[in-house]
Amino acid sequence: MSDYTVTGSIVTFNNMSTIEATLRTVREQTKGVPFHLYVIDNSSRDGTAAFVKNIDPLAEVLHIHWNVGFGAGHNVVLSRLKSKYHAVINPDIELGEDAITAMALYMDEHPDVVMLSPRIVFPESQEDQILGKRNPRLRYLIASRLRHGNLAKKILAEYAMQDQMASGRPFEIENATGCFMLIRTEALQKIGGFDERYFLYFEDCDITRTLAKEGKVLYYPDAVVRHVWKRESKKNLRLMLIQIDSMFKYFWKWRKGKEGRSNHVPERTA
Repeated sequence: MSDYTVTGSIVTFNNMSTIEATLRTVREQTKGVPFHLYVIDNSSRDGTAAFVKNIDPLAEVLHIHWNVGFGAGHNVVLSRLKSKYHAVINPDIELGEDAITAMALYMDEHPDVVMLSPRIVFPESQEDQILGKRNPRLRYLIASRLRHGNLAKKILAEYAMQDQMASGRPFEIENATGCFMLIRTEALQKIGGFDERYFLYFEDCDITRTLAKEGKVLYYPDAVVRHVWKRESKKNLRLMLIQIDSMFKYFWKWRKGKEGRSNHVPERTA
């Protein structure tokens, strides 16, 4: 494992309340492979960038002078990456036992795999989070909003492919959550990273679908990540509107199998 490096990136925006646990577990639990972490700060106002440097002096902190969004933030490091694999990491996750090494080893053994999505659980209960693994459809998104009643639960179980999750084995998926994903760096650079038309939401569905043209995307349950899932778009009107905007962009882009990429790259200062 020591003959290559795995990189990771975290995009922050006022995340001081959660990122300490993320940084701590990423360092403590990444034992079997050389690892370099980038933290891209989208002009936080709560001192997140300085806090990160204090907590993790090894992290390379890059500053952006305005909030460019999730995907565009991660794309800042795309040209810098010299790694074999790259982890996209949310600032509200905690890694389980050497998750990154386990995922990297699996991808070493399966060169046709371009992305792995780990098992995602709630921090307190360790129960699986019901996250979409099929391509988004309107009925899945409505059920995700409701989340109550037998019909909604049945639809969400289909969306999350819970029947296959029960096997405890890796399986191919259409959609991986952006809270944590490990991607073959060569494939990530080949597709140009995230589509920057999405400021927030649906960029993970989009990049999964794009990467699936380069190789297999799998759910990998042997690596566990704990995720503080706040579902802010249900509480914040602005975020809800951003989510709706991203939904329309996603469905328009992938209508009837068509797709298109934006050449727009916002000016960045890092």
